[in-house]
Parts: sequence; C-alpha cells; structure tokens
Amino acid sequence: MNEWLYIALFIVVGLIIPIGAIAAGFIFGPKKPNPIKESTYECGIEAVGDAWIQFKAQYYIFALVFLVFDVEAVFLFPWAVKTGQLGLYVVIEGIIFVSILVVGLVYTWRKGMLEWV
Repeated sequence: MNEWLYIALFIVVGLIIPIGAIAAGFIFGPKKPNPIKESTYECGIEAVGDAWIQFKAQYYIFALVFLVFDVEAVFLFPWAVKTGQLGLYVVIEGIIFVSILVVGLVYTWRKGMLEWV
C-alpha cells in the first residue's frame, strides 16, 4: 500500500503546481489593460504593422530537424560509450540506426530544408 501513497502524492503535486501557476498569473497579472500593455514587444524593437504576418514554414521544419537529430544524439551517446563491451548484434543495430539518420539527413539536405534563406 505504501507504493500507492507515492503515486497519489505525485499526482497531487503534479496537479498543484500547474494550478498554482495559473492562479498566480490571475492574482498577480495586470488588471488594467491599456494599448501600451497590449502592444507587441520584441527585443526592444517597436512592432511595425500587423502582428499576424506569415512566417516561412521552413524555419519550423529546420527547428524540428534539429530537434530530431539532437534527441537521436542523446540516444547514441550511451551506445558509443559502451561499444567495446557490446555484442555484434548491438553494434549492427547501432549501425542500422545511424544509417537511418544519415538517410534522413541526406533527404532533408536534398530538399533544401537546411538552407537558411
């Protein structure tokens, strides 16, 4: 029964933290909106024009490709550290995994998704 107490405590804390953050935003947030508070502000530069402009989807694709390869690098690190102690099957699996990543990188490169224009 003691294990269930930890799970219940985890659930309670997991609910209290986001609810507390939302409540703090309502309590301490601005109460009197005005045009200056509601204006778009970006790095000290005044916004010119409408805030609803179209952005190139390529920036998001670039970020997603970076995220995929960054996460995969985290998966490769333990494998690379213990390569000498692993069997042949695990080494072949790692080579297949890296090959899939290389194919994905070549595909994104050929599609021009890595161009920052």
